[in-house]
Amino acid sequence: MSFTHDTEVALQYAAALVNTRPSPSREEGLESLDDLLEQMAGWGWTGSEPSSPQDLEAVRRVRERLRDYWYSDVDEAVRITNELLRDGDARPRLVDHEPIGWHIHATDDDAPVAVRMAVDTALAMIDVIRAGELDRLKTCTAGDCDDVFVDLSRNRSRKFCDGTCGNNANVAAYRARKAAEG
Repeated sequence: MSFTHDTEVALQYAAALVNTRPSPSREEGLESLDDLLEQMAGWGWTGSEPSSPQDLEAVRRVRERLRDYWYSDVDEAVRITNELLRDGDARPRLVDHEPIGWHIHATDDDAPVAVRMAVDTALAMIDVIRAGELDRLKTCTAGDCDDVFVDLSRNRSRKFCDGTCGNNANVAAYRARKAAEG
């Protein structure tokens, strides 16, 4: 199953945003407005930029709501999606701009960034839910990592959030085999 480019980007961005939250193995990734701007860089966000501590706090709240997708069943994912669309006053429309081409925006360009993030993710989740692909939202299986990711592989075989966790797991398995051999 392949999704449209904007759906894949929105899902991957949501995972990247969720992975900025503090955890036992990681400090808060969005300490400041500068952290948020840096985190958003390169993802193709259009419209007004966050400019206040309130914008940062709103993004942190959205981050927690988006995280719930990775731990939800389909009914819960539908509930979250509908809430985000309603709370964001979503009004879908087709737009055409670089680098994506034709795609959907559902908020005004000057809407707060947290609203745009929430609604963009909800729009992407509509595609995921309708395609029956909720199992593509995964958590890293590395023992010391709680990152989330979107498995876009053809056979849904991805287990780790990135190459680092996968490599660490392979090295640990290799060392365990060598130790068992003597």
